[in-house]
Amino acid sequence: MAGVRAFLDLSGARLPLIQAPMAGFAGAELAIAAIGAGAVGSLACATLSPDAVVEAVAMVRAAGRGPLNLNVFCHRLGPVPDTAAWEAQLAPCYVAEDVPRPTTAPPLRRPFDAAMAEAIEATRPEFVSFHFGLPEPALLDRVRATGARLIGNATTVSEARFLAERGCDAIIAQGFEAGGHAGHFLDGHKPVGLIALVPQIVDAVAVPVIAAGGIADERGVRAAIMLGAAAVQVGTAFLRTSESTASAAHRAALESASADDSVFTNLFSGGLARGLRNRLIDAIGSVSAAAPPFPYASAAVAPLRAHAESEGRGDYSPLWAGQGVALARAEPAAVLTRRLGFAALAMEEPA
Repeated sequence: MAGVRAFLDLSGARLPLIQAPMAGFAGAELAIAAIGAGAVGSLACATLSPDAVVEAVAMVRAAGRGPLNLNVFCHRLGPVPDTAAWEAQLAPCYVAEDVPRPTTAPPLRRPFDAAMAEAIEATRPEFVSFHFGLPEPALLDRVRATGARLIGNATTVSEARFLAERGCDAIIAQGFEAGGHAGHFLDGHKPVGLIALVPQIVDAVAVPVIAAGGIADERGVRAAIMLGAAAVQVGTAFLRTSESTASAAHRAALESASADDSVFTNLFSGGLARGLRNRLIDAIGSVSAAAPPFPYASAAVAPLRAHAESEGRGDYSPLWAGQGVALARAEPAAVLTRRLGFAALAMEEPA
C-alpha cells in the first residue's frame, strides 16, 4: 500500500481514484460528484475554449474543496490533408441519410497552447494531465509554475520513461482496454494490456503509477493495486452515472454492450480510439486507411453525426467505451466513486 499512500499524499484525495476526463461526456457536475466522494475529479479541456475552462473550474470550486485535474491534448497539427478519399467513402452514408455534403469545416480540436496555459494559470488546478505526450518545454514550465502536479499518459514502458525523465509527478498506464483515444505518442500504436503494462511501468519509473483501462468494478481495482498501481483512473463506468452527459443513445448502447462490442476505430477523429460499434463502423469497418489523421477525419463525419443526433440516434457518433463496459452499473457517481475507491484501499466502506 506504499504506492497508494504516495498517491494520496500527492493528490490530497481521500481515495486513490481519478474520475477520467472524457471530452463531451463529462462536465463540472461529474467532477463535483467525484471530488465530493473523495476522488480526484477531472475536466476535459481539449474540446473547451479557455474561457469555458475558467467557467467550468469556477463551478467546481463553488461546490466545494478537493483535488481537480484539468486534462489537455498535446497532439501536433500537421498540414491539412487531402480528404477526397475519405469523403468518397462516406458518400453512401450521406445518400442514405439524405444529408447535404459539408461546405464548411467545423472547428478542429486544437492542441494545448498559450491561451490554455493562461487559463490554467488563472484557475490553478491541483493536477494537469497530458494526452498524446507533453507540450513544448516553455508551455510545460508555465504549467509547472502554477504549482499543479503533472500527470502524463503512457501506453508503453518507453513512453513512461520519457514522461518521468521530463518531470511528470505521476504516470497513467493506459492499457489497450481503455475507452476513448489511445494516448500513444512515441512509436505509433503498440497496444499492451493493463496486466502486462502496469507492473512493467511500476518497475521502470519512481513516481506513482495510475492504472487505466477496463477497470469498472472492485475486482479490477484490487487487481490494479496488487500489480503495483498507486491509484486507478476510471472512465467507462462513470459514463453510466446520472451525472455524466452521455446521450440517451450512448447510454442505451452502454447498457446492452459486451466487451466484444468495444473496438478500436479511427472513423470519428482519425486517431485510434476505443468505442462501441454503430452504423458507421458496421458500414465501413472499424478502421479505414482513407480517414485523414487526427483530428481531421471528424469534419466530414460531423454533418452525419449532427443529423442522427437530432433524431436521437448515435449511428455516427463516437460511443466511447472500454472493454469493461459490461461491468458498469447505472448509479450515482458518488456511489461508484466510494465503491471503487474503498476497494482500492482494500477495506469496507464505513457505515
